[in-house]
Amino acid sequence: MKKQKKTWKEYMWILSALYLFLGLFNVLFAWLGLLCFTIPLAMAILGKGKSYCNTYCGRGQLLDLMGNKMKLSKYNNIPKFLKSKWFRYGFLIFFMTMFINMLFMTYLVFNQTNSLKEVITILWTFKMPWKVANVSMVSPWVAQFAFGFYSIMLTSTILGVVTMLLYKPRSWCVYCPMGTITHIISKAKYKENM
Repeated sequence: MKKQKKTWKEYMWILSALYLFLGLFNVLFAWLGLLCFTIPLAMAILGKGKSYCNTYCGRGQLLDLMGNKMKLSKYNNIPKFLKSKWFRYGFLIFFMTMFINMLFMTYLVFNQTNSLKEVITILWTFKMPWKVANVSMVSPWVAQFAFGFYSIMLTSTILGVVTMLLYKPRSWCVYCPMGTITHIISKAKYKENM
């Protein structure tokens, strides 16, 4: 049987890994993460459903690679509560609250009400112990957004890795906030077309 040739879509995990790596050395790379927000939303709005999640999501591919190819996953079934509607929507609300808080902090720096906080936090609580980059070449609000956004992306990746280690490789995808949002959009678009 002839082996199928891999396409560029199957290498999106490299972009996710590169994003995380580069962000540790220059937090301004965090701005590239906006693509992970806008592209899935645009695709869902344009009627492509969850095709971003299923085909292009670099984080999902990275978790799959770590879990299946590197055999880091325990392959346990994901607990029912993580798949439940209340957990998925609750996590989405929590995630969006953190995102709005990050935008508000950026606004305060932009408005010169607060000063720039050059810190990346993990799990919205723990400060990373090193200085990640010189951001003096950009406006403080640009840097503030980068620190906040990278913190969110790093935190969600850590949650994804922990879930992958404990359960099946792409267990994060079950409660991923972007997946939940694209699901909501897709359901609304499907009802619209009836």
